[in-house]
Amino acid sequence: MKKFVPLSLQANRIRTGQFGTDESYHLAGAFKLLPPGGTLLLAVSSGTGPDCQGWEHVSVSAEKRCPTWDEMCWIKDLFWDKHEMVVQYHPPESDYVNCHPYCLHMWRPLEMSIPMPPSLFVGPKK
Repeated sequence: MKKFVPLSLQANRIRTGQFGTDESYHLAGAFKLLPPGGTLLLAVSSGTGPDCQGWEHVSVSAEKRCPTWDEMCWIKDLFWDKHEMVVQYHPPESDYVNCHPYCLHMWRPLEMSIPMPPSLFVGPKK
């Protein structure tokens, strides 16, 4: 995760209520964000403190639909540097947890590299 909190995140931090945090939480907390396209998103971040148990995590939700690929990329770039890789998992059905019907998650382990298949498996680069 980024070492510094971008101003666009800090300005949109939820400061009161169930998810309320202040600047001392760094990237941990909840943020109401308006990406290009205009659908309000809620991003909830684990940050990188001792409570994250070795994983950086950001959940992203919209009120009436799942976030789009472009919205997830936009959020990814707010929390992580461009060279950092994060993943979305599809666990076995027996491990499904669904607390919100329109929520997606991004993960990055702190103690290992994420293996990545060759980009050619997706298609040729332009």
